[in-house]
Amino acid sequence: MFESALQEITDEFSSTFSVVPAPVAFARLIAASVLAALIGLEREFLGKPAGLRTHILVSVAACLFIVLGREIAALDFGAEAQRNDPLRMIEAVTAGVAFLAAGLIFTSGEKVQNVTTGASLWLVGAIGLGCGAGQMPLAAMTTVLVLVVLFVLRHVEKWMISH
Repeated sequence: MFESALQEITDEFSSTFSVVPAPVAFARLIAASVLAALIGLEREFLGKPAGLRTHILVSVAACLFIVLGREIAALDFGAEAQRNDPLRMIEAVTAGVAFLAAGLIFTSGEKVQNVTTGASLWLVGAIGLGCGAGQMPLAAMTTVLVLVVLFVLRHVEKWMISH
């Protein structure tokens, strides 16, 4: 019984990419990160409140939402007419999470705070959509990438500020 459950989990992680192959999806997530980092670095050098990590998180989330939209649209919902619109499902989650994330962002004096937290909250909405759509490998890749952004780039930012 345990072995069959383990096999089902293994199958779920290895066979869920139907439209965008896993290496292509990962390459797209990396590209979204690199391109956003270029803009985020420029913002960081200018001391803007939304900097390197925030830009990367927003871009990775947007990339994930698009890949998920393609994957969800390709799902087989059986013989019945499809009663759900994948794009509306994604929009509902992004709007709701964006509302929550915006509530975390505040201004204290002239300093905007919690922008990265708001972006990461929005991004975990995308990760949740990925898991819900059966795209755990894509969501896992995104999670690893985001953890690198949040932990490693925090040290890069501190180094940049000190130099």
